[in-house]
Amino acid sequence: MKILLLVCIGSFFGGGARYLVGKVVQSWIAVSFPWGTMAVNVIGCFLIGLLSGLSLGGQISPTTKLVLVTGFCGGFTTFSTFMNENLLLGRDGAMLSAMLYTLLSLALGQIAVIIGYQIVK
Repeated sequence: MKILLLVCIGSFFGGGARYLVGKVVQSWIAVSFPWGTMAVNVIGCFLIGLLSGLSLGGQISPTTKLVLVTGFCGGFTTFSTFMNENLLLGRDGAMLSAMLYTLLSLALGQIAVIIGYQIVK
């Protein structure tokens, strides 16, 4: 239960950071392209790579990794988790699985959004 609470706290702060970073970046650029979300996704990917690397090297504890990677990065952007999982699949030699995961995530995610919109029409 303690670990769950720590992950929830990390997620809380990650979600708040996502909102703030997205709004700040978007306010700098006056175009309709979602630069704020793009910035959050790229920053999240950098953070999850850095934190996962530190974890593999033993510089951060498994509990700290859960709080920062699962909690904060998960609350900040699930895109970072998606990209990290793809890296791990590819690193383990499962390139076909990595490609399939990417294609299915994009296609099924888009279909799910469309269905969600259609339900409330």
